[in-house]
Amino acid sequence: MNRYILSIDQGTSGTKALLFDDRGRFVRRCNAVHRQFYPHSGWVEQDAEEIFQNTVSAIDILISESGVDPAKIAAVSITNQRETAVVWNKHTGKPVANAVVWQCSRGTEICGFLAKQGYGDFIRKQSGLVLSPYYSASKVKWLLDNIDGARDAAVNGDLLMGTMDSWLIYNLTGKSVHATDVSNASRTQLMDIENLCWDSELLDIFGIPLCMMPEIHPSDYMFGILKVSCLAQFKIPITGVLGDSHAALFGQNCFNRGMAKVTYGTGSSIMMNIGGTPYFSEKGLVTSVGWGRGGETVYVAEGNINCSADTIKWMAEDLELISNAECSEAIAQSVADTGGVYLVPAFVGLGTPYWDSEATALITGMTRGTKKAHVVRAACESIGYQVKDVLDIMTAEAGVSLQEIRVDGGASRNSFIMQFQSDILGVNVAVNRVEEICALGAAYMAGVAIGLWAFKELGELRTNDTYFKPRMDTDLRRQLYEGWQKAVRRTLQKV
Repeated sequence: MNRYILSIDQGTSGTKALLFDDRGRFVRRCNAVHRQFYPHSGWVEQDAEEIFQNTVSAIDILISESGVDPAKIAAVSITNQRETAVVWNKHTGKPVANAVVWQCSRGTEICGFLAKQGYGDFIRKQSGLVLSPYYSASKVKWLLDNIDGARDAAVNGDLLMGTMDSWLIYNLTGKSVHATDVSNASRTQLMDIENLCWDSELLDIFGIPLCMMPEIHPSDYMFGILKVSCLAQFKIPITGVLGDSHAALFGQNCFNRGMAKVTYGTGSSIMMNIGGTPYFSEKGLVTSVGWGRGGETVYVAEGNINCSADTIKWMAEDLELISNAECSEAIAQSVADTGGVYLVPAFVGLGTPYWDSEATALITGMTRGTKKAHVVRAACESIGYQVKDVLDIMTAEAGVSLQEIRVDGGASRNSFIMQFQSDILGVNVAVNRVEEICALGAAYMAGVAIGLWAFKELGELRTNDTYFKPRMDTDLRRQLYEGWQKAVRRTLQKV
């Protein structure tokens, strides 16, 4: 009898409901887009209630259009945008304000104040994360400090907080379960990363009462029973809960220490499995929990690039140098090299490993002979250079030798970028053919949790990859990367 996993992929721009069959094959999806709000410069908000309603609607439409017997759905899994924070009333279930999105910078002043108080090193060592408004802690503190009556209500035990997984679990279980998984908890900047519990000192630093916090569980925990949507009568368990990048790592089968994946999106997420013991980077990486499964915890090192595929979009939509992003591959391949041109896409500063929010974008090395194709090629190559910046540090600090990276996301469909990525790293690049890798990773976790598959069988479910192998001379690789590093130093004004 065919059985299915229904995977919820709650992303920054929308929420998808997807079906995978008992061979791990994608069956069907339904997508519901939600609104984005930008009330002030640098602020980004979403309506958490709209997201929940969209989730239920997507599930109902998916089941209706798929023709799948609801009784054959074995579990519901969740993967989600990380760090986005919601605060809601525990009695009414209503948010006190819009969700504060991971991109929102309203916590900058809070983080700056705490840094001046000397808390940065302590926060990094306890949470594994660099003190930043990117994470949930400063977002929740801002809400408690600025929403009328919120702090008093929180202290009195009337408010709950959570990331988007917690919000969905709470609502999908009929407001009966307030919980999160270890991967999402590790991205709040409030969890003791070694003991896997809320840290009382971190909570005190950010002024957040412990009574607001969800219970922390492994990713394969049985979080509750689905009590809403057209599936409510079938008593389907919710399990397989992971943040999106963590789900992608699991979906890529990066189960062993030293295995790494890159997700190419607007920016890029580079993540490496570092095993069962966390370490703390001295060179700009952050440490998170990858997942908890089978009584074991896997840790990851992570670096995030601010602009990767977004650089190609900029050339098409803003600079109007090319007609569309898709043609960048052919234009880049029309010249043998960049002619010495480098483009450092610091449009919103530089992320890992530089952490310089004041850096600005730069094109250097142009001559009178520079053509459009040289600039386009330099933009494409900038993606590969930035990934190398991060992976070189990851491998050095973890003490591993990288043999392969597994990749997904939009830019992974660009053969020029993937071949250059392989060349500049000197390792194989395996492009996963599955488009919905985050949802698949969560489905894998759920399937193992309920016994649909044995963990060792997941490798057999993996689709065949497209491989790119390095063919660049070692000396040329070194020469090109030295040129990139010089361009970055100019961007950072450290020449």
